[in-house]
Parts: sequence; structure tokens; C-alpha cells
Amino acid sequence: MSESRIDRKFYDAIVNFTGSVEAQDYFYEVMDSETGKVNKNGEKETVRDRVLKVYGLLFCEDTGLRIGENAGVEDVAETADRLYIGEVGYDPDHWYRIKHNFHVIDEDNYDRFAALVIADLRCGNLHDLAQTERKMLIVGEADPLDMTMEQRQKQHLQAVTLPGGDI
Repeated sequence: MSESRIDRKFYDAIVNFTGSVEAQDYFYEVMDSETGKVNKNGEKETVRDRVLKVYGLLFCEDTGLRIGENAGVEDVAETADRLYIGEVGYDPDHWYRIKHNFHVIDEDNYDRFAALVIADLRCGNLHDLAQTERKMLIVGEADPLDMTMEQRQKQHLQAVTLPGGDI
């Protein structure tokens, strides 16, 4: 695959997924497309595999996944509440999961949530915020509302470089 399928059109399809059959069709078309790589089992890798692999990489310390393993339903559901957009501290207006209406992460939508996070980092509003307002995706405690001000200010932030190329 010579070009990335994770682009603004894909991001928009995820955001508009529940209200548009066309968005749903495009989402599944991209997720089921092949990346041109073969996984360790000799099977052709799909964009879905790659998205879940990258999501797993973001949370390998939290989930116990080894690098290269795909995140599963529980991995995504257990880490979804740790994501918010902003600066060090807690900004309740930018709680990632609520903003994008993923009230429940389950077998039906865990791959879509993971794809939203990766697409947002690559070409969505979060990417734009990072460039224009220096906002970032912060991986915090399971519930930042339970953190004290001192805990929020002492959060450990670590830059993550996502593998480039063909996802």
C-alpha cells in the first residue's frame, strides 16, 4: 500500500459514523483494506490490524501487551477513560471519550474507538490542536476527577512517536 488510508476523509467517516450509511461503508472499506504487509502468522495485514497494533503500542505499559500485539476489546475499554485533550491538568470540556460519544466500548465499536484515536492524532482535530494551540492527547489516571491538583500537576508526560508509513 503506497498511500495512507488514515486521512481526513477516514477521520470524518468515524466522527459521522452513527448518522451516515456512507460514512459506515467508507469506515469498513478502509478498515478491511490490506496494508501490503504480512503478519507473523502469514496472513495479510489489514488497516484494522495496524490500528489495533498502534493503539496497543500507546498503552502497552497499561495493558501488558507486547509491542506488535493487537489491542483487544478489554484493552481498549480499560484505557479509553484515560484519554483527554488539553494541557497538564484536567480540562473537563475536552474529555475525549465523552466528546466523541463513546459511552460504552464493546465488541461492536472498540476498533472504531481505536481508529478514532489514531486518526485524530494523525489528521483530525487533535492533530490541528497540537499544531495551533499546543494541546495534546494526555493519558491520565482512570478518572482524573479523583486526582488532586498536586497529582494533576505532577503527571508524567511522555512523547510518543507513532510508526510512520502506511496505515
